[in-house]
Amino acid sequence: MTIIRSKAPLRIGFAGGGSDVSPFSDLYGGAILNATLNMYAYATIIPRQDGKIILNSVDKELREEYDAVQILDTGGELGLIKGICNRVVKEFVNQPLSFELSTHVDAPPGSGLGSSSTLVVTILGAFREWLNLPLGEYDLAHLAYQIEREDMNMAGGKQDQYAATFGGINFMEFYRDDKVIVNPLRVKTEVLDELAYNLILLNTNTSRLSSQIIMAQQENVKKNMKSSVEAMHHIKEQAHLMKEVLLRGELDRMGEILNLGWEYKQKMADNIVTEEIQDLYNKAMGAGASGGKISGAGGGGFMLFYCPNNSRHKVIGELREKIINIHRFEFTTTGLRSWKSE
Repeated sequence: MTIIRSKAPLRIGFAGGGSDVSPFSDLYGGAILNATLNMYAYATIIPRQDGKIILNSVDKELREEYDAVQILDTGGELGLIKGICNRVVKEFVNQPLSFELSTHVDAPPGSGLGSSSTLVVTILGAFREWLNLPLGEYDLAHLAYQIEREDMNMAGGKQDQYAATFGGINFMEFYRDDKVIVNPLRVKTEVLDELAYNLILLNTNTSRLSSQIIMAQQENVKKNMKSSVEAMHHIKEQAHLMKEVLLRGELDRMGEILNLGWEYKQKMADNIVTEEIQDLYNKAMGAGASGGKISGAGGGGFMLFYCPNNSRHKVIGELREKIINIHRFEFTTTGLRSWKSE
């Protein structure tokens, strides 16, 4: 029996988040600096011969079984997974496939770490490995974007699919017509080690529906709301500043840039920062952090704080009362990987 497996890393964004969302990226161009972590989405495909499709979401504890058809109904909690299967069959196979697909992710949906998009990339990677699909890195990332934003009509940006596919520390540029350029950054190992040590990644234990925040952001751009559009331009410029700081190894400036981004982020749309999240931010800053951000669209999920010198221990101590899940992590240099096992 052949087993096909794949995995792709989740990501954190340092600066520029939101500038990859249309229509802003189409009108003005976007820029984002992000990095992938040793937290992953996984997919396993086992080919079947009985004319059945079995979908297992291990972390959601969901299992669904269907007759093998070319188009699955995309309703229900596993709708996105079924949408991926539909696109693969439509674009590359043009006939029903029989298989069992199992998935799980190291972070929950709504984490702000790009978990949904990373899962799409991972599943596409497994299908590519199984069916020998002609997909390069840019092709696969763009297909993942199309499935989410066009086929499934899910609101969001473009960075997550490319981060998961390419992996590493990347400065990404976004243009009209979905053009994306991924620029890998050569950052010294000791700089990355120091950065990982000085960063605290934590789960706020609150969920958020990112699509609502993103749609509000999109509407503000369409209406040319001055304060929102200007904030997005500042967010975009911070990605350029953060890239320069990281390449120079001037890490303590990152907190300052993150803190400025915190102020601008709140002007992009309503409900990005809740009272509870602002309280966490104030506590961390009071304990020695020099800046922080909400990962993803905002409203909840994971947060990131930069803690210079040796302040991380005091910050963690201050946040322990409200936050239990503080995640240790390392940066990764590789993106999507897939393999076969007999």
